[in-house]
Amino acid sequence: MQRKSLIDVECPIARGLERVGEWWSILIMRDALQGLRRFDEFSRSLGIAPNMLTRRLNSLVEAGLLEREVYSQRPLRYQYVPTAKGEDFRVVLLAFVAWGNLHFAPEGESVQLVERETGLAVQPVMADLASGRLVPLQACTVQAGPAASASMRQRLGTRVE
Repeated sequence: MQRKSLIDVECPIARGLERVGEWWSILIMRDALQGLRRFDEFSRSLGIAPNMLTRRLNSLVEAGLLEREVYSQRPLRYQYVPTAKGEDFRVVLLAFVAWGNLHFAPEGESVQLVERETGLAVQPVMADLASGRLVPLQACTVQAGPAASASMRQRLGTRVE
C-alpha cells in the first residue's frame, strides 16, 4: 500500500513533512548542516543501510534541500551540500534540539544550543518583525494567510473576506 502524498496539501507543516518527514531524512539534514558531505560519512554517522541512504539522499536532492556535487571523476563520486533551502531547515533542527532537551533529556543536555561566536547558551524565540520585540511562544498562534483557501480559513476560524 502506497502512502498518501502531502505535496499538494495546503498546510505548510504537511508540505514540509512530505520533504523531510521521515526520520532518516531529518538525521541526514542534521549531519549535512554539521558539515558531513560524503556518502560514507553519512553511512558511518547513521548506521543506515546503503540502499536506504541512497533513497533518502536522492529524495533530499529532489526536494531541493541538498545539492549533489562531483568531488571525484575516477571513480565518479558525489558529495551532498545543503542548498539555501536546506540551510533554512537549520531553524527546525534547532527547535527540535530545544524541545528534545526540555522534554526528553532527564539526565541533562547532551547537546546544547549556543551562539557560535561566544559559546553562550541560547534558545529559540519568536520576535515581532517590525519592532524586534521578543514574543513568548505561548503568545503565538497561526492564522490564515493571504493565499489561504476558504476551507483553510474555516479550519483556522478566520472569516472569508
